[in-house]
Amino acid sequence: MIEIGPRKGGGPRLLADVGGTNVRLGWQGGDGAAIEHVQTLACDAHRDLGDCLQRYLQNLDAAGAARPTQAALGVATAVLDDQIRLTNRDWAFSAQALHRQLELQRLVVLNDFTALALAIPALPEPDFWHVGGPSTGATGPLAVIGPGTGLGVSGLVPQGDRQWIALQTEGGHVGLAPQNEREEALLSKLRQRFGRVSAERVLSGPGLAHLRMALAEVDGQALDREPVPAELLQQALAGEPAAAEVLALFCAFLGDVAGDLVLSLGARGGVYIGGGIVPRLGRERFMRSDFRPRFEAKGRLAGYMREVPSHVIASREPPALLGASRAL
Repeated sequence: MIEIGPRKGGGPRLLADVGGTNVRLGWQGGDGAAIEHVQTLACDAHRDLGDCLQRYLQNLDAAGAARPTQAALGVATAVLDDQIRLTNRDWAFSAQALHRQLELQRLVVLNDFTALALAIPALPEPDFWHVGGPSTGATGPLAVIGPGTGLGVSGLVPQGDRQWIALQTEGGHVGLAPQNEREEALLSKLRQRFGRVSAERVLSGPGLAHLRMALAEVDGQALDREPVPAELLQQALAGEPAAAEVLALFCAFLGDVAGDLVLSLGARGGVYIGGGIVPRLGRERFMRSDFRPRFEAKGRLAGYMREVPSHVIASREPPALLGASRAL
């Protein structure tokens, strides 16, 4: 996380959740105030992040909102130093230059899933779907994972009374392992294409298309064009057989990776699934998938996993904006 400028409780705030496809933005009058003027701007419609933020500020001016003096940006990449480049979008920026361009007193830049993790303790219960395991977990860390344009991963570690430390990780790029011969055949096709198959190569919007193309190769089918993830998802929900198999594989692999994350973090408090894909499936459909069986299928640790709850973050407003606010 990068912090520029001193902490100040007052003053209006610009909040952003910067993904590879969209930038979700909000305005907050001060610490603890409601998040207002929530908008989603398409990355494709803007030259770079600075251009996108300036467009939003113009919208705020037109709405009569006070210009922000502070900003917190959750961005879909590792935040290591002043020069920041998104993983799944050809955008790069300097935090210091953006601080000057927006004339801010304070700027915080953090990983987008670190921001999402920070939001979890503050979200109301109706913003979650319980999708397996006990309703509440043991005291301990929480795991956070979510497929969207990429695969975000974070975690929350308890520190004292109701205090949490959010982790910045690049866990979406861990390796992916097959669990049966068909999955081995599919991942073999993906290895031929990419050299290495990370979890994100499958567990993301583009990953749905990668799976469909690999499935066609394995089954000797010819596709007339490269699959479009949104169309694939619609076809799967409508019951088209090949797309439905892609979605079933997606949920199974997500169970594998989410379970591995829980084991790695000792996240007995539960796993929370964010991102833009899973909420679109609906709670009942996701619960009927192989997500939870594969999540629990950890051999000698199966009993351990059965006691870990799983939840889907289904907030109507972008929860990472709330987490970004809490980072200020």
